[in-house]
Amino acid sequence: MRMSHITMGIRPSTVAGVVMRQRNILFTVCLVSLATIWSCRVPKMCLYRGYECNPTSSTSNTIDLSQVTAPFISWPLQRVCKEATWNHPGVVFICDDNSGGIGNIRNYMLTCVRYAIEAGATGLVLPRIRTRSSEDLADLTQPHEPFSYFFDEGHFRQGLQSSCPLITIYNSTDDIPHAVSPFQAEHITPNNLGMRAGCDQRELNKHSDTFGKQFRAHLDEVVKQFSLPPTSLDHPRAFRLNWGVQWDWPVYRDGPEFVATFGGVLRFRTDILDLGAKTVEYMRQFAAASGGGKPSFAGMHLRTESDALSNWPDFGNQSTAYLERAAGMGFNAAYLATGNGTEADKLARTAAEGHGIEVITKSGLLKEHPEELKLLEGLTWDQQALVDFIVLVESDYFLGVSPSSFSMNVALKRHLKMEGIYTRPWKIGGEGDGRSRLVGSYEKYWDDWLFMYESLWP
Repeated sequence: MRMSHITMGIRPSTVAGVVMRQRNILFTVCLVSLATIWSCRVPKMCLYRGYECNPTSSTSNTIDLSQVTAPFISWPLQRVCKEATWNHPGVVFICDDNSGGIGNIRNYMLTCVRYAIEAGATGLVLPRIRTRSSEDLADLTQPHEPFSYFFDEGHFRQGLQSSCPLITIYNSTDDIPHAVSPFQAEHITPNNLGMRAGCDQRELNKHSDTFGKQFRAHLDEVVKQFSLPPTSLDHPRAFRLNWGVQWDWPVYRDGPEFVATFGGVLRFRTDILDLGAKTVEYMRQFAAASGGGKPSFAGMHLRTESDALSNWPDFGNQSTAYLERAAGMGFNAAYLATGNGTEADKLARTAAEGHGIEVITKSGLLKEHPEELKLLEGLTWDQQALVDFIVLVESDYFLGVSPSSFSMNVALKRHLKMEGIYTRPWKIGGEGDGRSRLVGSYEKYWDDWLFMYESLWP
């Protein structure tokens, strides 16, 4: 027999109030639970905003990924490694067939590591850096220097191995367990494993999604053809990627968040970062003293050294475009990065006499700071370029030249300031992104090297 609320001695208004309070409590609990789950359910959701999944973390989505000292955000790399196929243990990649300046070296290493992940390599020999001749800048075939010639080894090891724990980093080829003696690596060009048909030899790897499958098929085919034991940790096989692969991988194939963060696994070594920071400090002092008291300055990369290609914009094109833009933006001071001292002096005279802009190089800037100047002079030509890189990234506006990989690297690194991990690709040509402009020709995809913009990791 059903009894009414009145016969039970409970007023309808009282019941309604109890029910409403219970609903409010339940609603509040649900909100708190959902908020907790949403804020820390997986690293991806937290790190999409640029910080670790830790409510007490001091870092936030205000991280400026354009900074050379920005923290390495690892979840996009973790995701790529998780998606890879790791069913052929014993594959080892060697990433040392590189050459050139920091733009080429850096992109070669990152691209080689990306291929290693896609191949399911369980080993990586710590990359080495091929140096250039101090007498002939175009001679890029001098002996190798260790990874620490440019980069922070500890930072690289921590970033890669924490994100891709199945990859072991070996100090050298001598440390690969069970490697045959004498050691011999197999040379491959990833693009050759795909069905490329009649395209330009510089074509990006449009088969990047199938590279892993093609590579593993190549492994098994060689094993069968030469009656070798299956590739394994006891029977490892080492692969050295041939020169030129640095412009192979279509970087945005992995998503903008991966593009914005992957380059952070390579950080300049600490002493060079410190010297670069000091140079930035002195440059701001120089700019403030150059007129108006403003510490802002333009950064310029003059690429007219002896190894510059003949079809690149010449001194007149570069200097005119740089000075007109800097003067139009009201800069009184500019930092000039170049390895051509004669033309540096020429540009500085033109800037002062025709535009009222004081231009200075790193050597000129550090003349009054003997301790830092001594440190600079102890570096090689390419190592000194890292100091230029740091200062140019910190400049208030950057002017460079395309298709210099150095200029491109600086501009695309600076581009990350726009939206951080959400940053969309640099729009090729035109007036740049409001933070940088690269002078050059943007008409022919191959002849003007525009493919580099699609294959460069900031």
